[in-house]
Amino acid sequence: MKSKKNIYSLTEFANLVSVSKETLRRWDKSGKLIAKRNKMNGYRYYTDEDLALCDNPNLYFSEFKHKTNYVVPFCYYKSIELFAGAGGLALGFEKAGLHHVLLNEIDKQACKTLRKNRPNWNVTEADIHTLDFTPYKNKIDVLSGGFPCQSFSYAGKRLGFNDARGTLFFEYARAIKETNPKICIGENVRGLVSHDKGRTLKGMINILEELGYRVLPPKILKAIYYNVPQKRERLVLVAIRNDIKTDFHYPESNDTIYTLKDALKGGTLYENDVPESEGQQYPKRKKEILDMVPPGGCWRNLPPLVQKEYMMKSYYLGGGRTGMARRIAWDEPSLTLTCSPAQKQTERCHPEETRPFTVREYARIQTFPDSWEFMGSMSQQYKQIGNAVPVNLAKELGYSVIDFLNRYTEEQTAKTAFVS
Repeated sequence: MKSKKNIYSLTEFANLVSVSKETLRRWDKSGKLIAKRNKMNGYRYYTDEDLALCDNPNLYFSEFKHKTNYVVPFCYYKSIELFAGAGGLALGFEKAGLHHVLLNEIDKQACKTLRKNRPNWNVTEADIHTLDFTPYKNKIDVLSGGFPCQSFSYAGKRLGFNDARGTLFFEYARAIKETNPKICIGENVRGLVSHDKGRTLKGMINILEELGYRVLPPKILKAIYYNVPQKRERLVLVAIRNDIKTDFHYPESNDTIYTLKDALKGGTLYENDVPESEGQQYPKRKKEILDMVPPGGCWRNLPPLVQKEYMMKSYYLGGGRTGMARRIAWDEPSLTLTCSPAQKQTERCHPEETRPFTVREYARIQTFPDSWEFMGSMSQQYKQIGNAVPVNLAKELGYSVIDFLNRYTEEQTAKTAFVS
């Protein structure tokens, strides 16, 4: 039985692959990526097969312009970050020029990581349900966070603020209501776009609009186009207060694709080779199997009998599943890191040694600086790193936030001067 293919409109597909609709039209016209046409109305549409083709970096090169997103803040812009984790998003925003007045995280070891690396940050280790954000009312510019959505459910035709009570997204929304920031930046996994057939994301947007914010179309940012040697994708949700008419511009993509070699060896991305550190090991039989996989290969490179042994029932399901028994090559970006480097179905094996990446190698692939220390057990450190937003991606997004605030500040200054 064939599985049903997902169909994407021009707008939906543009958001998924992080390019403009005009770019898709150019690709269609030039033959780089030819859209399907609806026989009734002639409208372009795309399928999952087209989505897979967009994993090829070469498709994008001619669209990219080597441009820096760097911008200098005009003012001392203040930020609150929720669900801060090990600090990937917060550190990137700090590097861009934002100043954090509060970070909230419930995980004990992640909070130790934040305090160890940034003793000056105001880190609140607490259940977000217990926090009162009203002291920051009208005193911050940005509220950000990677809100979890596991407990979020869509109720009725329109989910309102009070209907979401008890969920972590409600707490994110409550923080917005109590602080009234100029701009809110939410980030999540790409799967949120299709969760519950899109109703979950629609409900979140409804709530933000109810609170007095205009929400930009959600955007999928591919980390490899923002100086990150990893094929990681994050959904970004931007909400701007209704009284502010300033436009927000997502960061420009870079034309350099960094690879695993750039992450672990000294060069452009890092000055020196990755420091030694502890790391997990594979069980004996798994190591014997992965020894047979060449760099850039996966389970399909194994002998047929070993494929069946390793894949078990999955062997008969068809499809790619190229993340299983995967050994990353030096000359390619890493696949998305997970919270556990040795778990089955998402192997990320070192290109030369048959082992998972070490803690510091994990951190490099997520573009944390070598000076950023992670607290807790080895498994807790892997979890913190695997859950993080890549620092370089966060920095580029932070530049877009500062650019927005700079232009808003200019507009307000001009209005004041005109009135006076």
